[in-house]
Amino acid sequence: MQAFFSEAQAGRLADTLHSRGHALLPQLLSPADCAAVSGLYPQAGNFRGRVVMARHGFGRGEYQYFGYPLPDIVQRLRSRLYPQLVAVANRWNEAMGLAIRYPPAHADFQARCHAAGQSRPTPLLLQYGEGDYNCLHQDLYGEHVFPLQVAILLSRPGEDFTGGELVLTEQRPRMQSRATVVPLAQGDAVVFAVHQRPVAGSRGFYRVTMRHGVSEIRAGQRHTLGIIFHDAQ
Repeated sequence: MQAFFSEAQAGRLADTLHSRGHALLPQLLSPADCAAVSGLYPQAGNFRGRVVMARHGFGRGEYQYFGYPLPDIVQRLRSRLYPQLVAVANRWNEAMGLAIRYPPAHADFQARCHAAGQSRPTPLLLQYGEGDYNCLHQDLYGEHVFPLQVAILLSRPGEDFTGGELVLTEQRPRMQSRATVVPLAQGDAVVFAVHQRPVAGSRGFYRVTMRHGVSEIRAGQRHTLGIIFHDAQ
């Protein structure tokens, strides 16, 4: 697992997030790490809850939220990625006129969530089969929301599954929604906006609303690891 970014890599990541609202982290996990995380899915003891999407109108497929303590690799991803993103999160809030600022360490932000009653972990493992999909949505979970999250593809496109593209949409004021398909290889991660992001206009910054989903799986099985930095009520 890629532990830290160089200063140059962090700068490029920030620039891409500011300009596009999402950024790719190629090969964040090795094939062995991907297989290890995917293999956790049938082990119920790792999870606090399972959601069958069709029961709630979320799409088709299912996912499970990890319970505390998180598996070591999930905990390391959460605690090491957060510091690389916190400067972007604070800059976004400043641009959007929001007073909230995020502390440098994830443990301190987590303590803030828990003090407000958001104490259930939100990292999750998603499983899709043929015909499954995930409707466009946002992962909010409570008052305290970190504005960026990470999805890591654990399966091999074209080998383990076909279809199942990650789709991001943005809704700008008085404009139709724009969709972006993000191509991912096994082990690739994508960082993207949870809810809103600032975009520079002729009169300063305005807010763009973001959503994400997954297109229909045509064949095979797809696993994805989601890293969300705020906890749930």
